[in-house]
Amino acid sequence: MTDFLLELRSEEIPARMQAGARAELEKLFRAQLSAAGLEAGELTIWSTPRRLALIAKGLPEATAAVSEELKGPRSSAPPQALEGFLRKTGLRQDQLEDRDGVYFAVIDKPGRATAEVLAEAIPAIVRAFAWPKSMRWGKESASSESLRWVRPLSGIVAIFGEELVPCEIGGIASGFATRGHRFHCPGEITIGSASDYAEKLRTCHVIVDHEERQAIVRDGAAKAAADAGLTLVEDEGLVIENAGLTEWPVPLLGRFDEAFLEVPPEVIQLTARVNQKYFVVQSSNGKLANGFVCTANIDAKDGGAKIVAGNRKVLAARLSDARFFWEQDQKKTLAQHAEKLANITFHEKLGTVADKVERVAKLAEWLASEGIVPNCDPALARQGGELAKADLVTEMVGEFPELQGLMGGYYARAEGLPDAVADAIRDHYKPVGQGDDVPTAPVTVAVALADKLDTLFEFYAINEKPTGSKDPFALRRAALGVLQILTTNGLRLPLLDPMTVVSRRLVTGNSKQILVFEDGFRTALGDRNTEGFAAYSSLLLQGQGFALLDFFADRLKVQQREAGVRHDLIDAVFALGGEDDLVRLLARVKALQAFMATEDGTNLLAGYKRAANILKQAGEVSGTAAATPPTDADAALLAALDAAEPAASAAVAEERFTDAMAALASLRAPIDAFFDGVMVNDPDEAVRAWRLGLLSRLTGAVHGVADFSKIEG
Repeated sequence: MTDFLLELRSEEIPARMQAGARAELEKLFRAQLSAAGLEAGELTIWSTPRRLALIAKGLPEATAAVSEELKGPRSSAPPQALEGFLRKTGLRQDQLEDRDGVYFAVIDKPGRATAEVLAEAIPAIVRAFAWPKSMRWGKESASSESLRWVRPLSGIVAIFGEELVPCEIGGIASGFATRGHRFHCPGEITIGSASDYAEKLRTCHVIVDHEERQAIVRDGAAKAAADAGLTLVEDEGLVIENAGLTEWPVPLLGRFDEAFLEVPPEVIQLTARVNQKYFVVQSSNGKLANGFVCTANIDAKDGGAKIVAGNRKVLAARLSDARFFWEQDQKKTLAQHAEKLANITFHEKLGTVADKVERVAKLAEWLASEGIVPNCDPALARQGGELAKADLVTEMVGEFPELQGLMGGYYARAEGLPDAVADAIRDHYKPVGQGDDVPTAPVTVAVALADKLDTLFEFYAINEKPTGSKDPFALRRAALGVLQILTTNGLRLPLLDPMTVVSRRLVTGNSKQILVFEDGFRTALGDRNTEGFAAYSSLLLQGQGFALLDFFADRLKVQQREAGVRHDLIDAVFALGGEDDLVRLLARVKALQAFMATEDGTNLLAGYKRAANILKQAGEVSGTAAATPPTDADAALLAALDAAEPAASAAVAEERFTDAMAALASLRAPIDAFFDGVMVNDPDEAVRAWRLGLLSRLTGAVHGVADFSKIEG
């Protein structure tokens, strides 16, 4: 068994592409060997800015001999068919096997040397490699058939055991030579085998193992900060990026002018991270300090002093720009900034961002005034909605779009607006994904909920819904955000109510919004009278509202499945219809899940399904039912239903869903006894009608709590 080394060396590979390149190299290598009948086994794949390397351990010296069997024509087929089969296989007729009148060719293929397989595989891998972006270079680049790589490919090392695997692609031939660190050891290095590859490069200031470089960056940056009495702000993405930018990482601590700390800390961190790939540090009080950690790619003779000085100058220039934006933006109030939103189109059918802001403000005020968001001042909710998007037109957010909302909160506080409004502006985009904080402050909840509901209502109103994997307006994320806000805060929001508000607003609002429905209105009514238009838009929105309710149901299943709730139980509650209060719905679902985990729940489900099947087979019941219970079992089930039906119905009305399940549980014994003791399809039509009616009452009682036909099991 022999080890194989492959190194593909090039100009700098972008750090963001290296993880994908490692995965692509492994996939293609395994596919090439598998096609040749070889098992790749254990692979080690590394990357640096200038190379991709693969080591395959324990490959056999040759592939195994194989026997291939091909089915040919029937022995009675025309001669032309046989001749074609012989040409295809390269055999004579006497070498074929006749099996029950059908010719078969058995071809023995000898094994191939693994080195030959690798020599063919390497060019195929390079040609098939999928980079997010690639380029052609040199004279051959005029042809679209020329070699493509992320950056110009400059060398190939391919060694099987201690022998060269000869191959060539794009004029680049494989060899034993690679190159070390660009500055510390720029000359050629001869590699003897896979076993000495990493250590020979290390002696030449190249750490080829990307995970080792990440550990050096992670630990070295933390140590550099700690040595200065500071704490590194951890950033794993930045660790990976710095490791992908260096072959010999050396973390160094630098300082910047304390005056820049007047700028919000998120701005400083983003400036350092995005523009310069620097870490930031905190002082012992947990606040951002005037320090940064950069990652050099060399061991500098002066300990990195000149490198730090150069990086300090570059960072100072960037922070000066950020401070300028911070100061310029504060020369206007948020309300003044918000005036520019009228110049930004939100959607061609939905008007401008200013139009959206007005809708959000009205909806937030409504959520507060109706008490849907408790303890929320309607005036503050409206103000938060009106200013929530104002920072979109500021200089700072123009430079760093990631800071939208956050900067609005800072500017609101700086101009003396109430903290509740500033917090609402800052956090109204939340939650933006799984694991993100969910707003709980009343004004923030109202604005965040209004913003997401408006997005969902408006795009559904113009029939712009997610399809498959496409969701250009992030409606799935908005729906999950609504669900998280409602469930975390226990808000009682019948979702169709805000839709009615939106439909009224569309009628009474500005003409741009009314134009959304103009074409449909003209078709449906033929004129533009306000009353007719109001009726049309309300009907349209209500129709879309039910589609939106289904969309919420799907998102709820996704969310609750991750929380351990069965999707079929959500279906069982939604199937009852008319339930658009998600908090109430989830309470019913959780009570149902707890009930179905008990023996009573399992047995009642079995009894329900048996009753439903009997009723389905019976179809319409003919004849007059018996006047009295035919047997004691009939009487016992009737009495149980008389007690359970009103108890379950009252419990559901009062949202005591656990009590409703308990009422259903009381039916278990009577229904078991009923099926054990009687024959439902009795020859006597009156008895049969009685019992079918009793089963119909049973399924009806159960449906008052949940549609058990949707429950699996």
